[in-house]
Formats: sequence, C-alpha cells, structure tokens
Amino acid sequence: MTRLPRSGFLSLIAAPLLGAVKAPQGDDADPAFWSASPALRVLLGRGEAAPLSAELFSFNGRPFRGKFSRLADGQVVNLVDLEAYLYSVVAAEMPAHWPAQALQAQSICARTYVLQRSDPRREYDLIPSQLDQVYNGVAGETASTTDAVRTTAATVLKYGNNFARIAYSSCCGGHTEGSADAWGGPSLPYLAGVPCTWCDASPNFRWTRVFALGELGAQLSDGMPPGTQVQDLRVAQRDASGRARQVELVTTEGSAFVAASALRRAVGFRELPSLLILQFQRDPNADRIGAQGGGLGHGVGLCQWGARGLALQGRTAVEILGLYFPATSVAHLDR
Repeated sequence: MTRLPRSGFLSLIAAPLLGAVKAPQGDDADPAFWSASPALRVLLGRGEAAPLSAELFSFNGRPFRGKFSRLADGQVVNLVDLEAYLYSVVAAEMPAHWPAQALQAQSICARTYVLQRSDPRREYDLIPSQLDQVYNGVAGETASTTDAVRTTAATVLKYGNNFARIAYSSCCGGHTEGSADAWGGPSLPYLAGVPCTWCDASPNFRWTRVFALGELGAQLSDGMPPGTQVQDLRVAQRDASGRARQVELVTTEGSAFVAASALRRAVGFRELPSLLILQFQRDPNADRIGAQGGGLGHGVGLCQWGARGLALQGRTAVEILGLYFPATSVAHLDR
C-alpha cells in the first residue's frame, strides 16, 4: 500500500444500510462515532452489476460481498460490512503466507485506517485501489487473511480516545518516515519515525537504479534555460529518517535545487522506489548516474516487511503495532 494523504475521503456510515443517524453536536464531533454498526460504501466504478444471492452480487463478472447501489452518474457502489470488506483488503495488502501475527497487525491497521478517516457526508467512502486500500472482492480472499481479520474482529489502534492515523508501506529500508516530513502538517508523536531492523529480508531493502542524464534533463527541465543539460545529482538535504528532502542538479548552467519528491514523481515511483537515497554515483564513462537506496514506498507507519520479521521472531500483533506506532494502544470497539 503506497498511501498518499487525503483528507475527508472516507466515511463510516452507509445510510441505506444503517438508517437515520443523529450526528453529535459541535464542530469537533468525530463522525467515526456516529454509528455503532460500521458499514462501508466502496466506489467500484462503471460496469455491470447484478445480484447473485442475498449476500453476494457480481460486478463486471467478479463476486463481491454485500449489496450494491448506483450513484446519479451510474457508477456502482458496494455496500459492505466493514469486517467483510477487510477479508479482501488484508489479502490484497499483505502476502497470505506471511506469519499470522503480521497478518493480524495488518488487519488492525486496515480497520483503523477506515475508521479514523470516516465521514458520512460523502456519496461513497473509499475506492478499491492503492489510493485507499486495495479491494478485489470475494475472489481475492484467502483462509489465512480471513482468519486474521476474524481473530482481531473490532480491534483498532487508538491514540488517547481517538483512532490513530494509520499509514503503512512495503519496506522502510531501516527507518520509518515521519508523517510531517513526508506530507507536511503537524508532527504526530506516534508517526515521528522509528528505527527498524526487521525488514532486511525484503528484496527492496537495498536497491540500485540507473538513470540516463539526458532523460533526467528532459524530465526536470521546467524552469531551466533551453538546452540545459544535467551533469550530476547530489542529495542536498535529508530529514531525520535519512530520506532525501532536496536534490541538487548540477547542470551546464550551474546548480539547481528541486524537492526530492518532485524528482521521484518525474522519474516514476517504481523507478525510484523511495526517497531513502543513500547516494548518487555518476558513471565517469557514460552519460548516466546510479542511485543507491533502500525501501519501497513512503515509509510512514507500519513497515510490512518489518512486521513480517518481527512476527518470525515471535512478537505478537500488539507488540508489532507498539513498535511502529509508539504511544498508541490497541482497543476494542465494544469497550
């Protein structure tokens, strides 16, 4: 899950399923507490939908749990129980053969991710992609991930009396990222970034990428004089986790400085797997430069490969979450 921050894009209430709900008074009321029976509306998009049974329907030939409705523009919305939604999500977001305690930690994260962002004033709650959480319906479910969801049913992560803000990504490369450094906004004590020594089994723990300098010049040429050529790259500024914040472009017209995030967007998120760039190294014999780095994704919150490593060491889901989200607590929705 490569999580990009979005505000107000998830809600908890599916009014057609739950009936009328009276909102609490005051501007600070948390919509997540407006319902005692969580249900979701997942925007599947345009396509053919038809009932299969009282509990299932098909969308473009794939079975989904729950029911469906259509928005005014014809797009299909899946009305589904939160726990049933998680059966598919956890299987999509973490390999089903990973240790049970890692899958349970992922289940708690995925559940809290939805609830913390709830807002019943939207036409739908979330979309089934990496911009929210990947959701493939019944065909994506597995026995091990469904068991993890059921084992942790109604279990969430809280900070004080509120749901914790949840983020997770594949591999942090040795240190998770602070949310404020990644996305701006106020620093959260439990998302400030922590050392991680448990994700080194990931194939993306360390990586090398090679870029043609001519192509980099074309991708980053906005604001540069015509004909400017990039000759070298250097990390000009790092944050507390070691990730690049600013990159120096050494060009034929002098140095230019760009945000490291802009560089990653320009070359592609898979081409530059993370901003944990350890060094750039120019090839003296060719018009190209190598980037050596670590991790895959934004690195904020739970490191999934780290969770796997901790589970293999015998740590519980609660212990895993405590390491990546310090100062939070695991709680049950019924308590």
